[in-house]
Amino acid sequence: MRPMKSLAAAASILTAFVGAVALSPAVGQEPTSALRGHNTDAPIDVGADRIEVQDRADRAIMSGNVIIRQADLQLNAPRVTIVYANEQGLQIQRVEASGGVVMRSPSETARSQYAIYDTGGRLITLIGGVTLDRGANHLSGGRLVLDLDNGRAVMDGGGPAPAAGQAGIGTAPTGRVTGRFTVPARDRGTNQ
Repeated sequence: MRPMKSLAAAASILTAFVGAVALSPAVGQEPTSALRGHNTDAPIDVGADRIEVQDRADRAIMSGNVIIRQADLQLNAPRVTIVYANEQGLQIQRVEASGGVVMRSPSETARSQYAIYDTGGRLITLIGGVTLDRGANHLSGGRLVLDLDNGRAVMDGGGPAPAAGQAGIGTAPTGRVTGRFTVPARDRGTNQ
């Protein structure tokens, strides 16, 4: 296989895998992804053990078992800062989570040290030790950017390369994006 085809195939797999919620299509329909169809206009619900509102700074800081929900996406973190505008009513501009973030959709779970949800740009960025799991499929990297407008997902490598003799797919951080994907089992009973 030529390198260009391999790269295109890998990009196609990544885009299909990283869709925040790739739902099974109904009969006769194209597969859909809630990453592309996520309702960014849905209300954002929050819950935490403690909330501190810093009105002059236009932000609210939540700590302790923070849960943020919008439609069918949920984010959990120890600490979240919500940056808002007070121009025409309260408008959330950005959600910044830290301390070990878990983002869930009905079919995937992503983990990272930090996450930023830019509501105006409709971008979710996960940074630091990013892992993404969907069933038995798994991706790891340093940064994942999800574009909610067009369903595009880009994962970058991160972390230092391992010492000589320690490199391996699916092991310690390699400075590269790594992953493991399941393949459908073949029916070995027929000759085709």
